[in-house]
Amino acid sequence: MEEQGRKGKRVLFFPLPLQGHITPMLQLANILHLNGFSITIILADNFNTTFNNIRANYPHFTFHTISDGLSEDDKAKTDTDALFLLSLFNEKCAPQFTEALRQLVLEDPNIVCLISDSILHFTKAVVDSFKLPRLVLRTGGVCSLLVFAAIPLLQSKAYFPLQGIESQLEEAVEELPPLRIKDLPLFKTYNVDALYQVIQEMIRETKASSGLILNSFEQLEQFSMSKLRDDFPIPIFPIGPFHSHFPASSSSLMSQDQTSISWLDTKPPKSVIYVSFGSVAAIEINDFLEIAWGLANSNHPFLWVVRPGLIRGSEWIELLPSEFLETVDGRGHIIKWAPQQQVLAHPAVGAFWTHNGWNSTLESICEGVPMICMPCFGDQMVNARYVSHVWKVGVQLENGLKRTNIENAIRKLMEEEEGKQIKERMLELKEKANSCLKPGGSSYESLRSLTSYISSF
Repeated sequence: MEEQGRKGKRVLFFPLPLQGHITPMLQLANILHLNGFSITIILADNFNTTFNNIRANYPHFTFHTISDGLSEDDKAKTDTDALFLLSLFNEKCAPQFTEALRQLVLEDPNIVCLISDSILHFTKAVVDSFKLPRLVLRTGGVCSLLVFAAIPLLQSKAYFPLQGIESQLEEAVEELPPLRIKDLPLFKTYNVDALYQVIQEMIRETKASSGLILNSFEQLEQFSMSKLRDDFPIPIFPIGPFHSHFPASSSSLMSQDQTSISWLDTKPPKSVIYVSFGSVAAIEINDFLEIAWGLANSNHPFLWVVRPGLIRGSEWIELLPSEFLETVDGRGHIIKWAPQQQVLAHPAVGAFWTHNGWNSTLESICEGVPMICMPCFGDQMVNARYVSHVWKVGVQLENGLKRTNIENAIRKLMEEEEGKQIKERMLELKEKANSCLKPGGSSYESLRSLTSYISSF
């Protein structure tokens, strides 16, 4: 009967058009569609993004495309500073979004609310003018959200300038245990002040929203969620892990190489290191070569995603020496992009060397695959610290990206007693991730509350 009451009710979704943000937004839309709601996705036509694959994989959604409002000069700036996009989007996209909302609301009186990415804070003022409730999706973890909320405090205590002082990087951030100064979010942007402004507006407009939806679960971030509820006076719905609510469906903006699965089929159980640093991170050529030789010298088989654009100053893998390719022939498989959920679920995979984006971290936990942590920027630094020192389901690469450090981290995880204990803890965490979605589980009950709440609008 509950689901029957939602028939015809339509929810609008507005994702930030970056891979790590689109994926959980589409997963959330799928969850609500399975619970009886009609779905419209508003897509901003980001200059380097194609949505054809998404449309094909989600025929049960309605899509509405708008211009992102960015000029050619704006686009040129974001080529060298991806984080600048966050400021530009909030500054330039409002007129196009407002017009789209006006059109959609006129066409369909059954629209009950908007769910927007929390970073798109400008949407609050727009939906208020239409008297439409706005819920926000936090696409990252709660632990990092609390750090972002504390940025004014951290600035006042001069923590952020200290990130550049090598001798103090290991010092504890007393206000945010168990973080060290080196674990605070690192932002590689030419205009840090503009980004901090986006983050502060995100926090302010999230607190002023009709509710906060989290791709997390109580048993994973219990302490952080308790603090969040104290600090954010709005309904909060932790209903993750999103991707575990339904069978895998691709929201990838890049073509996935399925040869990875057939290659994994030839490898023994738990023997392969899966290596992927996400859809945005970029590394230097020297680091790329150290990673290559660290993998080669570990003597373990590996599946390595080298995304075009991953290596600064290089097209793809043309800089790998022939000696390396001969050494790893048959033992290493290098591809441009992988069907990650399928890879992590494969019995041959024994470890995941990751940048610790939130989606990747959750997917690894849900498949019980321990992690080697190499955070690159933003919330990844916080996530890696929690993986290695709070949940203790991975090891963090410290003291520079050197091949010997890489070999040691791989051996620790794959061969040593500490690695065995990490794997046992990871299996326990995997079980918690699975049980929270079952009837009576925390995410199951939170989803029931969310669907009832949206139905009440």
